[in-house]
Amino acid sequence: MIVLRPALGGLPCVMWLRPNRVLSRRGLRQLILVLAALALITAGLGAWQGDVFAPLFALIEASAVAIALSVAWRAGDRSERITLDNSSLEVHTLPGRRCTRFQPYWVRVLLESGEGRYRLLLSSHGRKLEVGVFLTDEERAELFRKLRALLADFQAQRG
Repeated sequence: MIVLRPALGGLPCVMWLRPNRVLSRRGLRQLILVLAALALITAGLGAWQGDVFAPLFALIEASAVAIALSVAWRAGDRSERITLDNSSLEVHTLPGRRCTRFQPYWVRVLLESGEGRYRLLLSSHGRKLEVGVFLTDEERAELFRKLRALLADFQAQRG
């Protein structure tokens, strides 16, 4: 998902890049509870028919599924913030807090194909940074067009 806040009143232009999420935190909790309840009901039926270890295995399975879904959901927390102002183009990677700066006049936006997907690269002075890894190919192509247009407008204003 790409969210663009244009530059207004001296504030820099900011783009937020986030992966698309299907579930909210509340929805994730409800899904885990439903799956755990179904596993425990099935295990209860198995225990009623003589499989005394079924509830134990159901608890282990429900815990493993809950952990796996939580880890996958937490991967959706990653995001990138691209800030463009008169002095720099900055890419902040969150939650890692890594910040990479480029001079906006010299930065080039490249869309390369390889490994079965597109790669969106910012390049300047021999450095390259891939952005939007978690976006779909269509979103990367849209981000490519938006970044090129923003940088062209910026370079036209300065030139």
